[in-house]
Amino acid sequence: MKLVKSLLLGSAAGLTIVGGAQAADLPVKKAVPIEYVRVCTAYGAGFFYIPGTDTCLRISGRARAEYGYIGSDSRRVTGGGDLSGFTGLARFAFDARTQTGYGTLRAFLRMDMASRTGHTKLSSGTNLRGGYAFSGTGQDAFGRIQNFVNVDKAFIQFAGLTAGRASSFYDFYAADYEIIGSSLGSNMPSTNLLAYTQKFGDGWTATISMEDPNYRTNPLFTNAVPAAGAAAGTGALSTVLTTAPTPIILGTDATGNATAVAFIDAVQRSRLPDFVGSLRYDAPWGSAQLSAAVREINTGGFLASVGVPGTGATQSANAQALLAARGISTGAQTDYGWAVQGGVKFNLPFIAPGDGLYLQGAYGEGTSFYTGINRFTAGYLANASVYAGNPFNQYLADAVVNPLTGRLELSSSFTAVASYLHYWSPEWRSAFYASYGEIWFPTGARQATSQANALVNSGNTVAPGSYLTNPVGYATSQSLRDTYQIVTGASLIWSPVKDLDIGIEGQYIRTGVKSGRVADQDKGGFIGAGNAQVPTRTVSSEDVFQARFRVQRDF
Repeated sequence: MKLVKSLLLGSAAGLTIVGGAQAADLPVKKAVPIEYVRVCTAYGAGFFYIPGTDTCLRISGRARAEYGYIGSDSRRVTGGGDLSGFTGLARFAFDARTQTGYGTLRAFLRMDMASRTGHTKLSSGTNLRGGYAFSGTGQDAFGRIQNFVNVDKAFIQFAGLTAGRASSFYDFYAADYEIIGSSLGSNMPSTNLLAYTQKFGDGWTATISMEDPNYRTNPLFTNAVPAAGAAAGTGALSTVLTTAPTPIILGTDATGNATAVAFIDAVQRSRLPDFVGSLRYDAPWGSAQLSAAVREINTGGFLASVGVPGTGATQSANAQALLAARGISTGAQTDYGWAVQGGVKFNLPFIAPGDGLYLQGAYGEGTSFYTGINRFTAGYLANASVYAGNPFNQYLADAVVNPLTGRLELSSSFTAVASYLHYWSPEWRSAFYASYGEIWFPTGARQATSQANALVNSGNTVAPGSYLTNPVGYATSQSLRDTYQIVTGASLIWSPVKDLDIGIEGQYIRTGVKSGRVADQDKGGFIGAGNAQVPTRTVSSEDVFQARFRVQRDF
């Protein structure tokens, strides 16, 4: 018995030794080290190192709610009668920066998404036409329910180079202090560009930028008809990749009515980029900037003719010969618009910490987007209503195709804005701003347009009646009238905690003709027939008020 017990104990001891030896041969598994997110202090608050890299990243965003009201005293016209609207907006932004031997390498991304309602200025027709938004298609939803999606920023900065989608380097004030953001002046927060910026001296920078022309192109004014060769029409809209046949009068009768007309294509093509240059100075007292831009304005070629002798190829050849006599070889032609802008910003901490004053002015020819004269009314339209149900449209075309000469003639415009931000206390602030602008067109082009009445614009009460055969209708037509506009407003914003704004802003807008009166398209009517029509009621200006309430949280 003792022998059996001894054998069992010896076997157990042996197994223990062997097991221990085998365990000693197994690899030891070490714990994976934990890499904690580190704060990056090189670029300011909110940045952290992306784990495993030397790149610093900041993630930020915004949530915004708005309610707006705008006056509209008519329900008699299309879109009239809408007074209110809502907006809910989301923003996400990513800012990635890496220090290199050439300086900071930066990539910045920002997306804006919004749901907007109301056939008012909250639901933007400009954004819809510019491809930033899409509209509901229901009978009561069309133009009133709009979803907005925009790649607001997506650019790379490296060694002075900026490439991608960014704010235009032409802009300066850009409605910085405003809630509604529709004071007159250039404001292009999203465009595609390639730019180089050079720093020199103390606070000086100079930039040359090549920018996407499509976001700054306002259509030409034309007597476009639904199809080349049509004898009458009310002005077809120019749409992307289609033609806008506009007439060039090749012959007239004794009363000045057109008897022979050639049609050329007045849709502008994207041929050259816009070129922008700016010189900027930044100092403790504020900033100053001088900027300039030049852009191509173009038309397409000959399309067809009406009233020209001959048929087929013979008629086409005769029309080409008549065009050539006016110095137009194929109908296609090019001109160049330009704009200049100057602005200064003063920091005014001696009044209250955070106070500032902007002053800015711009002048341009063929560049309504660069002067910002169309900022409140509309973009991507040759003319537009100032508000739903207004008495007359404001004309904003970059250029006119003169129906007598066939030549491009540029519009001229200027704007000026002053904006003051005042902090009543660290939690309360207000902005006060006023802007004024004018746009005018060549007189000869307007008169020539009126002569196209018989063949091209029969029955059209929008285009001017002939100044030869219907002087009253011509004098009161809204078409190509020189106009002025005033946009002014004030706000009150409460920030009870950091990055939370609760505020309201009100605006007053006046749009008027610089001389004479125009037919009231809202409350008035017309007597007479065709191009002999004359208005029963006229106005010289129109006024509208709007207000917007906002709650906004940034993080």
